[in-house]
Amino acid sequence: MRRARTIARTLSVPVTVAVSATLIGVCAAPATAAPPGSAGGPLPPGGTERPLLQQALDTVPGYGVPGALTVVDDDLGHWSGGSGVGDVATGQAVRPDGRFRAGSITKTFVATVVLQLVDEGRIGLDDPIADHLPGLLPYPQPITVRQLLQHTSGLPRDARYWTDLAGIDTERWRHHEPAELIAEATREPLVFEPGTGWAYSNIGYQVLGLLVEEVTGRPLSTELNRRIVHPLRLRGTYLPDRLPLVLSPAMRGYEALHPPGTALTDVTEYDMSWIWAAGALVTTGDDLNRFYDALLGGELLSEEALDQMRTTVPMQEGSPAGYGLGLMALPIDCGTRQSVLWGHNGGVPGFLSYSLVDEADGQRLTIAMNQALTAPVETGYGVNNVLGAVFCDLDAPGGPGAGPASPPNAEGRPFTAALPDGLTDVLPDAPVRPGTAAPTPTD
Repeated sequence: MRRARTIARTLSVPVTVAVSATLIGVCAAPATAAPPGSAGGPLPPGGTERPLLQQALDTVPGYGVPGALTVVDDDLGHWSGGSGVGDVATGQAVRPDGRFRAGSITKTFVATVVLQLVDEGRIGLDDPIADHLPGLLPYPQPITVRQLLQHTSGLPRDARYWTDLAGIDTERWRHHEPAELIAEATREPLVFEPGTGWAYSNIGYQVLGLLVEEVTGRPLSTELNRRIVHPLRLRGTYLPDRLPLVLSPAMRGYEALHPPGTALTDVTEYDMSWIWAAGALVTTGDDLNRFYDALLGGELLSEEALDQMRTTVPMQEGSPAGYGLGLMALPIDCGTRQSVLWGHNGGVPGFLSYSLVDEADGQRLTIAMNQALTAPVETGYGVNNVLGAVFCDLDAPGGPGAGPASPPNAEGRPFTAALPDGLTDVLPDAPVRPGTAAPTPTD
């Protein structure tokens, strides 16, 4: 029996359905052929084979990224699968149980720690950040903890880490201190008066990382371990300090950073201090499914704090997608049912991922691929197929997509195009912004 979730409150009018049946649905065009090396994960005792879910996953590398993985926990049990290649040099397959960089999914972890400190009475959501970190921000306007968590502070998005694609490769060993990045970014004026708009800000989460360290007297990585990783037994999850490695990786990460015709650049090894509290987490699909299940199931926060976390504002004008405190809310419409997906996505050099939970029945899905900043925008079609297979029950026995004549396909607008611009950890004005545009679908 899937666990029911509490319906979220919103600050705006009730959210309407954002993702239509055509967006995460199945149309008549044939599926992209499955690339070599596709492999579903081991089945639990009494588990059900899921060939349509595997076919959906196969369409992700079918659009041009080297490889992808999916981990699902739902009424049919636990399923994990990989597709494409995890190592371009050797041809090694993707390991669905391995680690990858989670990018901005880190934000939900950091927000959870901040809200635990709120539960403990050590900080207040509406405390001005200057009360805890005096002098860190140069602006006269008060900026609150809540505004930093919800991207309503008006802080600039980022410091400038790279000036061109090649810099993503050549600057990867440069170490950054959070205060240095904050000082550089905040030379710019506020994007808007605090509390009057929404604009994604990695710098805001760097500030929150320093807040956790100031209040607890311990490194952020230690607090994440003490409060989340160890209690939930997330054995594949860690926040690297200066370690540039992804230990036991699911796949190596790649980007197309040099002139056309040259090989993909392996960017697996990277000093992630440039994104730290905003996106440096290393994890696994199993761990993310467990984390979001525990978080939304009330294991990590009080009911009041979780309600605050799920109180959303629109991510952009006219968008039904909402953002709470380190948590996204994405309405979906499968035609026969509507729901809300809670979670986050993240993209850093070499890795793009999504981890989402269906509010209605607790289905959990994590999908990751090993190209991000330069991934073809069409890759979103493949992500869309996986989401439809799981959350719209297209691969369930007797479901609308069941049967060999109805495989998932790439028709419809890509899921990533439904997410507001700025939800991947890419610089403003970066030459390539995956997910911000999509071609018109054709038969």
